[in-house]
Amino acid sequence: MIRMSTQKSIAILGIVAVSALGASLGSLPYALVSAQQTNSSSTTSTNSTGGNSVSIVPNASTMTDKAFAPNPLNAKVGDTVIWTNKDTTFHTVTSGTGPSDTTHGKEFDSGLSGPTALTTQGKTFSHKFMTAGEFPYFCQLHPTMVGKVVVK
Repeated sequence: MIRMSTQKSIAILGIVAVSALGASLGSLPYALVSAQQTNSSSTTSTNSTGGNSVSIVPNASTMTDKAFAPNPLNAKVGDTVIWTNKDTTFHTVTSGTGPSDTTHGKEFDSGLSGPTALTTQGKTFSHKFMTAGEFPYFCQLHPTMVGKVVVK
């Protein structure tokens, strides 16, 4: 049976720990480069306005055509637009020109309930535009809040 002194055991454990640390630090630059490559390849396409994001601005319920920014948003066929509620009030993103529009909500609708409802600040709703055209939208809870997506 081989017996080691406590000092030798500590020295060997120290060498093993330093070796393991050195090996993991040596792979750190590779891990960082890999993460950057992964992140850059998964970015979404952008359009001429610099992105496919629309914000529902703070205090939006009284801001009519300034409630959504940017407005209008220019997009390309196949783009996905993401609306983010940056207000503290519940809103919707509903296609159409207003509640009396008989086709309101036919193209897209974040809804008044469920997982896509923009019930709180930070919640998002997205829609992929597959055809060209002008797509007006409004908030069902604050119908004077209006916006438009122009798809080319």
